[in-house]
Amino acid sequence: MSENHTKFYIDGEWVAPVTPRLLDVINPVTEGVCAQASMGSSADVDRAVAAARRAVHQYSHSSVAERVSLMRRIVAGCEARVDDLAKAVTLEIGSPIRYSHDVQTVRMIRNIEGMISVLENYGFEHFMEGTLIRREPIGVCALISPWNWPLASFGTKFAAALAAGCASIFKPSEFSPLSALVMAEILHDAGVPKGVFNLINGEGSTVGDALARHPGIDMISFTGSVRAGVMVAQAAAETVKRVVQELGGKSANVILSGTNLERTVPSGILRCFTNTGQSCQAPSRMLLHKSQRDAAIALAERTVQAIKIGDPLDPSTTMGPLANRVQFERVQGLIEKGLQEGATLLCGGPGRPEGFDSGYFVRPTIFADVMPDMTIAKEEIFGPVLSMMTYDTDEDAIEIANGTIYGLAGYVQADDIERGRQVAAKLQAGRIYFNDTPTLDSPAERNAPFGGYKRSGNGRQQGVFGLEEYLEVKAVLGYKSAEVVAAK
Repeated sequence: MSENHTKFYIDGEWVAPVTPRLLDVINPVTEGVCAQASMGSSADVDRAVAAARRAVHQYSHSSVAERVSLMRRIVAGCEARVDDLAKAVTLEIGSPIRYSHDVQTVRMIRNIEGMISVLENYGFEHFMEGTLIRREPIGVCALISPWNWPLASFGTKFAAALAAGCASIFKPSEFSPLSALVMAEILHDAGVPKGVFNLINGEGSTVGDALARHPGIDMISFTGSVRAGVMVAQAAAETVKRVVQELGGKSANVILSGTNLERTVPSGILRCFTNTGQSCQAPSRMLLHKSQRDAAIALAERTVQAIKIGDPLDPSTTMGPLANRVQFERVQGLIEKGLQEGATLLCGGPGRPEGFDSGYFVRPTIFADVMPDMTIAKEEIFGPVLSMMTYDTDEDAIEIANGTIYGLAGYVQADDIERGRQVAAKLQAGRIYFNDTPTLDSPAERNAPFGGYKRSGNGRQQGVFGLEEYLEVKAVLGYKSAEVVAAK
């Protein structure tokens, strides 16, 4: 463990918190303490904001070439320490080591590379009817990331802020502070200017609230629950700062009638159970035509049998534990709720898997005959729990899919391409995955805008849309037509 794990990174230096207070970091496999991290306060936030405001005056005027060069050094630093980053993620949230390496860490690196490509090709100035339109850095940004994707979320937010010319203060979840500390070391070694990046650990109720309320923060990018997102927005409203939020989801996976189930059912289940089901865009509702119910059930049971639950440090493990006790107890409660409300349990159920007496391990669980008004069909579970639902017509499927307060993602599987695209167009979600969608590591996936409708948030991350969340728009009037022509 790094010697810096009880310090914060502020103004280019590792510093002790103003008021020392340690929090145990719990290993979800052993339920024992694996490290301790310092928890910050509003005084630490004040110190970081002051550093960021000093730094942004100069960094906001840096050239695109300078920013690109810096970001390339960061990528190189991440690649050199990819194993350290992956091990930190596995230790703090229990993600299987191969997944921590190939997806949690490598995806973060690819997100930064994607933003480099956007930055190299982005026009910060253009003329519109004789008016110069400038896009300028918004200023100092607070970045608050969740525990389920500690690196990927950080990479998306920080890369966009850095590319835009902003300074930032990063607060990781108190459940996953270790990977963030490694990243801070990488950024320091890459030569990020003092104050352009600052790291403070702490709870949402203290550090998160202080960041949201601080008048020296110009924007806040938050990823987390709807409940926490509402609190952030309310706190931020006092200073009318920009708020970009990516919140919860209850995504539907619509498998249209006549579609090849051998292809779609196993892939849908495994996608739902990715990261032990702890993904906001997980396709946790599988919608099947009633004529294909029985065939889908047989495939579902076979798919779950192939999942290997175990020690996340074992490369052969495909599913580790949930990240923390709070989530473990929540998932157990919702599985019990599914049983109480009359859903048909196909596999899994309450309790730990056979052979596990400790750790936050859960049984991969699939319910059939789930009705739209059941709790497990409405609430985000955030665990390896799939609700299989049936429908009569395509319009019926669309109505069920849209019958939720969320709208982060949707999935459509169809052998009839045009029919599938018509259904996709009617789903109320910020991102739709249609048939053989790009992999998590593909340029198309990481550059497409990501964000939600309804209570799944506002604003977008990734690609051009993600960059522009960190930019203000300025109109400079008074240019003559000859000047505009010359500029072009």
